[in-house]
Amino acid sequence: MNKPKVVVQPPDDRGLREVTMGGKTVGSAWSLRGLRKVLRRLGHPEDVDVEDKSFIVWLGGDSGTWPAPVGRRRATIALMMAGLLGSMVLLIIVGMPDAIGALTFAGRVTGFLFAFAGAVQGVAALAVLDYWGRRKLRLSGALILLGAFIALVTNGLLLFMWLEEREYTPYVLTYLPLTGWSLWALQLLLRERAWEGIPYPKQFAAGVTATTLLATFNLAYSALYQPTSAPVMFDLEVKFGTPQADTKRPVILLPVTFRARNSGKVPAYITSDGYGIYGSSTKHASDGSGLLEWRKLVDAKTDESRVGRYEKHPTRETISAARFYGPGNWLEPGEQYVKERVVQLPRSATYDVIEADLTLTIMRKDRGRIDDEFSVPHYSWRPEDKQFYCPPYECDEHIINRARVLHNNNMINVTRRPRYVVSYYGWTGSSAEIRSYVLSHKPREALQLKRDAAEEDERERERYGVALTRATAAVPFAQVLKTSTI
Repeated sequence: MNKPKVVVQPPDDRGLREVTMGGKTVGSAWSLRGLRKVLRRLGHPEDVDVEDKSFIVWLGGDSGTWPAPVGRRRATIALMMAGLLGSMVLLIIVGMPDAIGALTFAGRVTGFLFAFAGAVQGVAALAVLDYWGRRKLRLSGALILLGAFIALVTNGLLLFMWLEEREYTPYVLTYLPLTGWSLWALQLLLRERAWEGIPYPKQFAAGVTATTLLATFNLAYSALYQPTSAPVMFDLEVKFGTPQADTKRPVILLPVTFRARNSGKVPAYITSDGYGIYGSSTKHASDGSGLLEWRKLVDAKTDESRVGRYEKHPTRETISAARFYGPGNWLEPGEQYVKERVVQLPRSATYDVIEADLTLTIMRKDRGRIDDEFSVPHYSWRPEDKQFYCPPYECDEHIINRARVLHNNNMINVTRRPRYVVSYYGWTGSSAEIRSYVLSHKPREALQLKRDAAEEDERERERYGVALTRATAAVPFAQVLKTSTI
């Protein structure tokens, strides 16, 4: 019994020629070499005469008709897979930190959506081999079209965020070319009508639109609405206790209690903190001319609120000062920290008032995460701390804490230069100096209060939710002397 003839069909729009036998497809070929492989599988010898019309029929061209542009097809496959795989890796890098570690549910959903979108692009990259190959899967073109659309939306969003400040980051070398690649891929897929073969094209388009809107909503909610709808609330208290007279020395022991409580619903880092206890005194202005010193005190950058009609030449001495809780610590909602101090005051002191204050700079923990190294102090006067050293003739002496801060929305981290929290604690004459910055500058630049560092800090304080809070208390020294007990 003779075998049915082998029929080589005309080339399709890609140049692929289907091979049939007895009305059934037995293979396909891009070239004569590929046809011979099909024939060998059918049991024909390797050197069979393909021109023999007794067993092979050519339709739509003879054995020399192979229009498939093999080089261009392979280049398209390579370029398409490279773009999809590159975008996949980028989206997983962007999404996984938020999916695993974001402090808010919306932030984790956004991170998961980015990571899931990356996984979809990985599947689309595999579909490239089928779509520009033998197209055995009906949905391969739709998958690639979806992957290219995801790449355009996500990489375009990252590029848009980068354009806001145009700071160099290594990631810009990925989403900038990937945005251009996605435009090329989409126009190619649309030209080839890659959506054909989708069983329910309208439902497919609706699903893609819904997913895009969900991701946009979660991004806006986690990055914009939620941080502003739940403000940070801190209660600070400074309270003097009952003074005690020392039985052996002419001093008075005055207890002071400092308390900080997170009364809001958002955990918050302490980026800089400190307390101070001061003795203040003024001279009596019997002629009521004390108010005339207001302008002089303003020019001297001192506390002009201490001006009074019958007070002049105010002075202030630091009795005790130190850090309160320490940079890098944080308070959860409802949590508080209390520190009690007992200071010595000589009975012969000429103070009019004993003052105490507590100052904290806080940063929203739901917007950023500070590395653990922030708790390690550095000293500006020590040359061995090269990065933090500043000669005393250029800068005041400070204790410095510095660490990387990562925004809880990882898209901000990959579209900006690295940011650092820098905290300074030191003494400037009559009071402690407590301040912190969020910036990309070196600690010494901020220590010297360069203008660009201060301007950058102002922008970043809003982004990371940094705020200053303070509490003060005062008691007449005469009252301390009167109520001290033995």
